[in-house]
Amino acid sequence: MKGKTKVRELFRLAMPIIMYVPIYLIWFGAIENHRFSHYALIHTVLDDKIPFCEIFILPYYAWFIYVAAVMLYLLFNMEVEVYYKNYMFLVTGMTLFLIISTLFPNMHQLRPDVMPRDNVFTHMIALLYKADTPTNLWPSIHVYNSLGTMIAVRNSKKIGKIGRILSDIMGVLIILSTMFIKQHSIYDVVTAFFMAIIFYLAFYHSTIVESFCKKREEKLAYRY
Repeated sequence: MKGKTKVRELFRLAMPIIMYVPIYLIWFGAIENHRFSHYALIHTVLDDKIPFCEIFILPYYAWFIYVAAVMLYLLFNMEVEVYYKNYMFLVTGMTLFLIISTLFPNMHQLRPDVMPRDNVFTHMIALLYKADTPTNLWPSIHVYNSLGTMIAVRNSKKIGKIGRILSDIMGVLIILSTMFIKQHSIYDVVTAFFMAIIFYLAFYHSTIVESFCKKREEKLAYRY
């Protein structure tokens, strides 16, 4: 594929992301800044058993790079089928999260009132707490998108065994981080798993999605 034609095709493939990101950010910002009259309190007994461990802020922040990097890798390597499946998986879950947060406002009270230690990691968590309110956290998009990214890597034909192992390790650390820095309840995590299972079956084991992705891939191959 020549340079200019590849750029055009990459742009076409990226358009769904380019269009969705501002929609998500505006909607999420609206529900974060709006003070609802009632919030459902999310809490489980197991939440109180999990210790606060500030070093997990590192994989929590790494989520932003992890999810974006895999999506861009699939895009620039023209893994059209996996790219579209990953996009549909992530966007569907994120949109459902926004709908739930709008219709069923929720919150938790897991965050410590005072940081148990004073170090660079607790300072990073304090910044996170300041920027992100403890509301609209169910189900955990950090967990859901990490699972979706792990699935996409596992389905990639160009990412080797080492890449898949590293991806799994990163995904697991991110999932654990949501609970160890008291950003999410176990309930948020478990429900994100259930949601991921449902949409994994919908997008990775659906004849309709398979047909769409294969036609898009064949169209690209025929054109170039």
